[in-house]
Amino acid sequence: MKKEIHRAGTRGYAHHGWLETYHSFSFADYYNPERMNFGALRVLNDDLVQAGMGFGTHPHSNMEIVSIPLKGSLEHRDTTGAHTIIHVNDVQIMSAGTGVHHSEYNHSKTEEVNFLQIWITPKERNITPRYDQKTFSQEGRKNKFQLLVSPEKNNESVWINQDAYLWMADLDANNNLNYVLQKKTNGIYLFVIEGELMVEGETLRKRDAIAISEYDQALSVKAEKHSKILLIEVPMVSVR
Repeated sequence: MKKEIHRAGTRGYAHHGWLETYHSFSFADYYNPERMNFGALRVLNDDLVQAGMGFGTHPHSNMEIVSIPLKGSLEHRDTTGAHTIIHVNDVQIMSAGTGVHHSEYNHSKTEEVNFLQIWITPKERNITPRYDQKTFSQEGRKNKFQLLVSPEKNNESVWINQDAYLWMADLDANNNLNYVLQKKTNGIYLFVIEGELMVEGETLRKRDAIAISEYDQALSVKAEKHSKILLIEVPMVSVR
């Protein structure tokens, strides 16, 4: 097993007035050659956007972009024709493919929005751009893993153009979970949204993460306190 701990305080940080952001991997002005990616996981940004503010229209190509609101609501527009609002318990995905322009704004004029922005490199390049979103039940992740994103085209999760799986769990204190890889050659990036966990002998707290690869056993997770986690399983491929 290979494992690496990413403490919350070691993330890249920027404050632009309207945007406060933490980068788990190199992004924009934050560059760390040891934090370029974890397999196909290229970006995990923890963004806090002030009321009425946001990211103006800008381009992307050949990237799978997932947004998960943790607080507030996010308004999305893109050149596929999508114009939507995503809330807490919603998950949004955009396959940029051959190229798409989009904007993301805080839908509220009075409250902040906090969301996770995740970029995963695609399995197939230059596909037709697409957009999707889905609402998930909070009860569906109570003391268990809830599948949010997968390469399976079904009604249970949001489809991604990669052999990647995103799960969330909301654990009461002293609850245990085991996670078994969907694909044996994939790796696991576990990110603590809130709380405190014990993962493979390591204590992780709010916004800490652990990256695990070359591991063919069930991953053991125990909540020391009430905890919310995001688990990202991705192929261990080189990022182009």
